[in-house]
Amino acid sequence: MENVLKISLLLDFYSQFMTERQYSILDMHYNNDYSLGEIAEYLNISRQGVYDNIKKGKALLNTLEEKLGLAKKYLEQKQKLENILEILNSLNVEKMDAADREKVKHVENEVKSLIDNL
Repeated sequence: MENVLKISLLLDFYSQFMTERQYSILDMHYNNDYSLGEIAEYLNISRQGVYDNIKKGKALLNTLEEKLGLAKKYLEQKQKLENILEILNSLNVEKMDAADREKVKHVENEVKSLIDNL
């Protein structure tokens, strides 16, 4: 997983375990693309302070992911649902009777809903 995307995903899962300041700094840097200098100016701290907070925050997020694995499980579930959807889309529904086509369409819609609500 690309580092920026990984940290953004981990923030979604584990932000409640962070201090408000840690979350704010990581959110500004990874989700809003602020530079260290911009964050430092906004929070009235040094660039080194921003860097240290980012480093500590990333370490916390990675530790939580190693222990809990929520992001990994999420990505695995999403991939499995996408695989199911791909299999459903590959079925030749033209050879099915109307009732079976309707069932396949219903399952397809349910899987899409699960993916959207993950």
